[in-house]
Amino acid sequence: MNVHFHKPDVGTKKATEQYHEPAAELSSETRTFARMITGLVEEAEAIGWYEQRISLEKDKEARAIMENAQKEEFKHFGMDLEFLLRRKKEWREILRGILFTDGDIVEGAEKAEKKAD
Repeated sequence: MNVHFHKPDVGTKKATEQYHEPAAELSSETRTFARMITGLVEEAEAIGWYEQRISLEKDKEARAIMENAQKEEFKHFGMDLEFLLRRKKEWREILRGILFTDGDIVEGAEKAEKKAD
């Protein structure tokens, strides 16, 4: 999939590619939100990388260190997610119907989404 980013107007700089709109035009709250989304993605990537490393590591002590590091990344992921959910109440309502529930995940998600609408 090709992703095309909005090119900022001349004289408008972006610190990173995390913004798809000119950063100077975004509110402080929106820029913080974008940073937290970026952090969430980075933590998820790190969790995945550790999962791969752990699955291949033969040395028990090295694997234990990697598992510990992965748990830290998971904690950071959870904190980032909680920050975002405190600002997006509808997201929290939808996730209440998905997370920590039994039964079919997709069915729970569909019900939660309809309830939030």
